[in-house]
This record gives sequence, structure tokens and C-alpha cells, in this order.
Amino acid sequence: MEFELERDAFAEAIAWTAKGLPARPVVPVTAGVVLEVTEGTMIVSGFDFEVLNRIEVPVTDKSAGRVLVSGRLLAEIARALPPKDVRVAVEGNRLAVRCGSVRFNLPLLHIEDYPAVPDLPATSGKARGDVFATAVAQVTVAASRDETLPMLTGVRMEIGSEALTLAATDRYRLAERHIPWTPTGTVPSTAVIVPAKTLADVAKSLGSASEVVLSMGDADDAGFLGFSAGGRQTLTRLLDGEFVKFAS
Repeated sequence: MEFELERDAFAEAIAWTAKGLPARPVVPVTAGVVLEVTEGTMIVSGFDFEVLNRIEVPVTDKSAGRVLVSGRLLAEIARALPPKDVRVAVEGNRLAVRCGSVRFNLPLLHIEDYPAVPDLPATSGKARGDVFATAVAQVTVAASRDETLPMLTGVRMEIGSEALTLAATDRYRLAERHIPWTPTGTVPSTAVIVPAKTLADVAKSLGSASEVVLSMGDADDAGFLGFSAGGRQTLTRLLDGEFVKFAS
């Protein structure tokens, strides 16, 4: 695997993906990021069984490939690179990162031990990025931080034919917002519970885009909800349980 790209694009992609990695992973390989290069695109992804972050960046590729390296180390290296084009190549059992006169080597991790990554479900619809981000910020503050009641640490998202309804409560306060959205085709009305922390992170990282695309799974992958914008994708596992009744 060998490719080249601009320093800022490389650093931003690695930093965004690595930020979502677990600090103390139960499975060590989930502290890594997967770099995949194919047909002029670098795909960087990180997955901890609960959340998948994935970003695509155009590159000049000389050979395709897929490797796993430490996310924390690669993010530190990317941040320290000078403002010149970056060349990345697999050399034996190491990943070589060159930028100007600077060179770093990272050991490759065993990618065969990496967990299977779920696919992003089909697109369900889209909402304006700024409206979505504002609504999420206003609602997530009311979510509970008490892990003994997991469903209250999430945001209830009700998907209708013309609007998304977001609601969160910690039993002492309630926040609710209705925002317009545009379904893709016929989307059945349903409600899911999204982890509040993940939803807040999604709003911060994708909310500056003109549109945020929502992807809802069917019967085979109904346990996940996807968000995408500007080449970035986040897929989160939904919370189980029934949300408290808050409206008649």
C-alpha cells in the first residue's frame, strides 16, 4: 500500500477518527485505526463495537491495501508533520510516514484480529445540518448520566413522514424538539433511542455540513443508526429498552 495526500487532509482525517477510539479498550485492537486505500480514496475507520467512525479522503494512490495501526500514535504523528505533502507506504511490517525531511515508522497491528465492521444502512432521509446540530445541542443537555438507567442516557428519536422529534429526560427535566426532514422514499414511522453522547459528537462534527443524511437499518440491521455528511460517517448502536412516557 502506498499513497500521497496533503498534510492537513491527512491530519484531519486521522484526528477525527482517533478521537472516537476507546481510551482503555476491552479488546486491544479496537484502539487502532484501519487505513484502506482503493481507487484514489483513503478510508480511515475506527470501531469499538458500539460506534463506527469512517471518513473518506481523495489521495494519489500508487498501490492499494488495508492495514491496522495504533490510532493514538498515528494521530500524534499526523499532528506533528510539517506543512508538506505526506507519503504513506507499507514497508515490511511497518507503516512509513514521510513528510518533507521528516520520517516516522509505526508497527502494523494484526488486522486479522480486528472485529467485523457493520455496513452503513440504506439512506432513510436528510435534514439541514445547522438545524439538526442546534436541536441536538438543545436536547442532549437533558439526558441522564446515570448508567443504571441506560435508556435515559439516550435521546429518543421519533421518525415521522415530515419531521424528526428528539426528546431526552433525566426524570427531573425534559427537552423536546421537532425539526423538518426529507425522507427518501417511504419510511415507516418509528422511534429509536440513540446514545446522547454519540449524538452530541455527531452534531458537532457533521452539523456544519449543509445536510446530514440519516440511515436506518431494516430488520437485519435494525440495531444501528447511521449519520453521514461531507465524506464522514458515524454508525452507532442503538440503546435497548423502552423510553419513559412523556406525552399523551
